[in-house]
Amino acid sequence: MDVPHERTKVVTLIDVLGRYGGAERLALSVATNLDPAHFDSTLCVSRWPPSGTLDADTREVLDELSANGVKLLGLGRRGKGDVWVWWKLLSFLRRERVDVLHAHKFGSNVWGTLVGRRAGVPLVLAHEHSWSYEGGRVRRFLDRELIARGADRLIAVSREDQRRMVEIEGIPPARTIFVPNGISRAEPTSGHDVRAELGIAPTATVIGSVGSLLTVKAFDVLLRATALLTHDRPGVQVLIAGEGPEREALTALMHELGLDGSVHLLGRRADVPDILRAVDIAVCCSNSEGSPLSVMEYMRAGLPVVATKVGGVSDLIEQGDTGLLVPPGDPDALAAILAELLDDPIRARSMGKRGRKRQQAEFDLDVLVHRLEALYLEPLAAHRDRRPSPARQH
Repeated sequence: MDVPHERTKVVTLIDVLGRYGGAERLALSVATNLDPAHFDSTLCVSRWPPSGTLDADTREVLDELSANGVKLLGLGRRGKGDVWVWWKLLSFLRRERVDVLHAHKFGSNVWGTLVGRRAGVPLVLAHEHSWSYEGGRVRRFLDRELIARGADRLIAVSREDQRRMVEIEGIPPARTIFVPNGISRAEPTSGHDVRAELGIAPTATVIGSVGSLLTVKAFDVLLRATALLTHDRPGVQVLIAGEGPEREALTALMHELGLDGSVHLLGRRADVPDILRAVDIAVCCSNSEGSPLSVMEYMRAGLPVVATKVGGVSDLIEQGDTGLLVPPGDPDALAAILAELLDDPIRARSMGKRGRKRQQAEFDLDVLVHRLEALYLEPLAAHRDRRPSPARQH
């Protein structure tokens, strides 16, 4: 007799819903791209806002979830003290007999591990999207003694993160697994001419960077490098797309360095593909990174990449082949490497072409989703064989 196909029930747990944070974007992409023939997908957002306060971006994401058959579970958590909201997740996991709970980022990893184990979820995964691994003792203790012990696997987005988990935090290597990030192969452009919008000549050289305006992103280093570059190349233009708490400080530094006519702080933009079409060289100047989706976007756009050698960036950029790596916090080194590429546009374009091929082969969203699907399914058969029927559960 044929046994009816039972879809694997997966809950993806994230703190906030959004398209702009790297972890949030990746969690959303995975949840909406799981094979619907084999997976029943739910996205759980712990800090879900009241329905009357949803902005346009959130409503667009809700439409995307609905179009892909993904359910949404909002917990309504407002602060760290709202521990009672986790009962809602616990009840859902038990009632729906969820097979996989996949949490993303530290806070969700802590609560996902505790609640998932309490609910008897067969497979609990904690996904760390990078931090310095040099934080406080409490953080290291919870990573090692709670998350790594309670979750079936602690996922690292880069080999460097995996090394730090083992060597700095003391997590047993067998509890960790490296799964590289990925982005979709194609993101359509609107055809909007960003250069025309900003009054930049078609022949001008444009350097671009995308990211939240945070201290760790070190956009001040890019500004100081730009000041060095424009001393000999006054026509160079720099586009920075993103928003954040460092905007005021960066604006002041622009004025101080005399870069008002050279640097454009674009704010948060929904047309990143159009922006990258206007760019000749892309930069990631962060002091710390996991596996930055922005660098993958640069590679997908066929751009040569100059990036700081931090975290998992070396997993993405092959020195001298798909881009160039520089030490963090060094505007002189960044300016020198940018000048090197500006003086050799043929080499720069060749790097960009090779980077696009590598992104498509190794850092593609479909590749990532297939890896995670295999990770979800591998240990579940034995659990399902042992799991009691609903009639026997109490």
